[in-house]
Amino acid sequence: MIALLFCLLGVLFVIGLPIAFSLGLASAVTVWAGDLTRMVVVIQQIFNSINSFPLMAIPFFILAGYLMQHGGISQRLVDFSNAIVGNMSGGLAIVAILTSLFFAAISGSGAATTAAIGSILIPAMVHKGYNVKFASVNQATAGALGVIIPPSIPMILYGIAANVSIGDMFFAGIIPGMLITITLILYAYIFSKIKGYGGSEKSSLKELFVTGRKAMLALIMPVIILGGIYGGVFTPTEAAVVAVAYSFVIGVFVYKEISFKDLKNIFTTSAVTTSTILSIIGTAGLYSYIMQNLRVPMYISELFLNATTSMIVFILIANVLLLVAGMFIEAAAAILIFVPILLPVATEFGIDPLHFGVIMIVNLAMGMFTPPVGLNLFVASQISKVSIMNMSKAVIPFVLIVLLDLMIISFIPELSTWLPSLE
Repeated sequence: MIALLFCLLGVLFVIGLPIAFSLGLASAVTVWAGDLTRMVVVIQQIFNSINSFPLMAIPFFILAGYLMQHGGISQRLVDFSNAIVGNMSGGLAIVAILTSLFFAAISGSGAATTAAIGSILIPAMVHKGYNVKFASVNQATAGALGVIIPPSIPMILYGIAANVSIGDMFFAGIIPGMLITITLILYAYIFSKIKGYGGSEKSSLKELFVTGRKAMLALIMPVIILGGIYGGVFTPTEAAVVAVAYSFVIGVFVYKEISFKDLKNIFTTSAVTTSTILSIIGTAGLYSYIMQNLRVPMYISELFLNATTSMIVFILIANVLLLVAGMFIEAAAAILIFVPILLPVATEFGIDPLHFGVIMIVNLAMGMFTPPVGLNLFVASQISKVSIMNMSKAVIPFVLIVLLDLMIISFIPELSTWLPSLE
């Protein structure tokens, strides 16, 4: 039955069936063929997997991301970032990374960050003379900060699956997220210096003040959201509702870039995205339930513990497994599938669940800009009209940089555990 569960899922992935249908069908067939339990349990487990109060944060953060994308917040963040670093070599590439950092601290979504910032900066970079492939992969990689910098939708899922504090997970992602941001900025600067991608004219203090004032309402949004969570004012789920309300008021009544006619499209798009993600979460939860029913986590734990007594070897194997999984499986599904398998082994080796969570999130974030199923690459491709195949070579340096960051994060646990320990 274990072989059927995994082989059938692999076949369904290969033939191109959507992830949610693949997970659900593989689980249902295994239950039926092995007579594991009543078939009604399939529906019950799908429902139970999404019947969680913390999961309510996901649709609200998705809606907040779309409201910000259409409400002028992303443009103001771009203008402010450009005033700060736009005059440097590779100024626009650095602006893309820096703005993605700001936007990620609000939206929680890698794809939303890539779309909102990339739709502005990829055309601007090409117009400025940047290679279109570099512009595309630079933004696709920067967009992955959306799942590492808190708040983060995958971190919410990990917190639920691993039974750890979502607030602590958010704390754990701050320093690793900043490390990745800094290394990406350094690479963009060096690469642009070599290629001769110059910056714009240096902004005056007046321009810096004006753009900063216009972006102020956007910049204080992460402070309200994260400060409210860490200060105990509201839960991460309530913070997502606050983000929606704040984005709505700013976009409709302050910046006035969202009309009431636009709301129908924004709500519809958010609902479709939410339903897609929740479908994956539901069927992935069912798949995880079947694995536990078949005692797969126990067998894999024994296999790891018998194969090696080295924590270093386990971390390397887990990284390879998660990195490959992230290249083919959507982050939500990967978290719900692999947390029950790998986390018990990690805790046996004495690895902090928060530290392991950050390792998992960074691996899956890399999958967002790694072919063949990198979601951010698809979003950037839609904007730049450059095929995934043509971007594949250009993305290699970015993959290597974040891979180096991943190794640092994996073997220096204090980067992930220090901030949560201060609470």
